[in-house]
Amino acid sequence: MKLSRSAQLLGVLAASVVCAGVGASQQPGVAATDSRTRAIVASFNKSKHVVKEKHGVRKEKYLDVRSAPVVKHNPADYSGEYEEAGLGFSLRLRVDRDGKVEGTGYEPLNGEAGVSRNFRLRDGQIRGALITATKVYGNGASEPLEGVFINKTVFESPTDKGVTAFGLGVIGKGLQVGGLNIDRIFYQLKQ
Repeated sequence: MKLSRSAQLLGVLAASVVCAGVGASQQPGVAATDSRTRAIVASFNKSKHVVKEKHGVRKEKYLDVRSAPVVKHNPADYSGEYEEAGLGFSLRLRVDRDGKVEGTGYEPLNGEAGVSRNFRLRDGQIRGALITATKVYGNGASEPLEGVFINKTVFESPTDKGVTAFGLGVIGKGLQVGGLNIDRIFYQLKQ
C-alpha cells in the first residue's frame, strides 16, 4: 500500500512539473522571440582561418567574430545614439521602461557616398534583446526594422583576447552601398 501511495504521489508530482513546463514554454510570443533572437545573433557570427604556404613563406589570416544577445533589466537603458560610421548609417533611440521605442535615423541613399535619407521609427517595441519597429521615410514609404542588442567580440588571432563592442545588430533587405550588397548592419553605441 505504501509503495502504491508513493507511486501515485510521484505521478502527480511529475504531471505537475510537465504541465508547469508546458505552460511556461507556451507563453504567447516567447518561443518565437527567442528563436528569432538566436537566428539574428547567429547571422553576426563569423569564423575564418586560412593558412597559405608558398615557396617557404607562410601567410595566415584569422578572424573570429562572436556575438551574444544583451538583455537589460530596464529597457530604457537601450536609449542612445548608435552608428555604423564606415558606411554612413546612424540611429538615435529613445526607449521607455515598458520597452516602447521611438527614434530617428539616416542611411545612405542608393549607395551614394555623402547622400542620405532620414527616417523615423514607428510602432517600436523591445522584447528581451529583440527590437522591432517600422522605418518611415520622408516620402511616406516604410519598411520593417528588426534587430538584436548584442555584444560583438572580434578576435584577430587564436591567442587574441578580443575586442568587444555593444550595439544593435539589424538585419533587413539588401542595400547597395559603395558597390557592396549589405543585408545586416552593426550599429555600435556611441560613447
